[in-house]
Amino acid sequence: MSTAHRTASALEVSERAACMCDHGDVCSSFAPGHALHLIQARLAAATPSEWVDGIVEGTDAAAGAVVVRTLDGAEWALWSAQGAALEVEPGAPVALHTRYHVLAVGRVRFNVAI
Repeated sequence: MSTAHRTASALEVSERAACMCDHGDVCSSFAPGHALHLIQARLAAATPSEWVDGIVEGTDAAAGAVVVRTLDGAEWALWSAQGAALEVEPGAPVALHTRYHVLAVGRVRFNVAI
């Protein structure tokens, strides 16, 4: 006799799911602030008029936080598990794609949560 297979509910599965970056490994999630998806990068590249230039005002590497002030004076508080806060320092020029949530630090692109 076999026992019935128990199926986990969606809530149970989502509660147990954790990105590998929570454990010090490479991001396994494409959620805001985690790994940059190829499609996200291509959409940002295909819409160059939506990039906004800015200057880094502050960083917190332990928290993954970066604060950017755009040239028009708007302040953006960003979070990235991919290490954006490790790549920049206050005063560094960056570009932010506000529609697709991509932060450009030189040639490197990060998925950021705004």
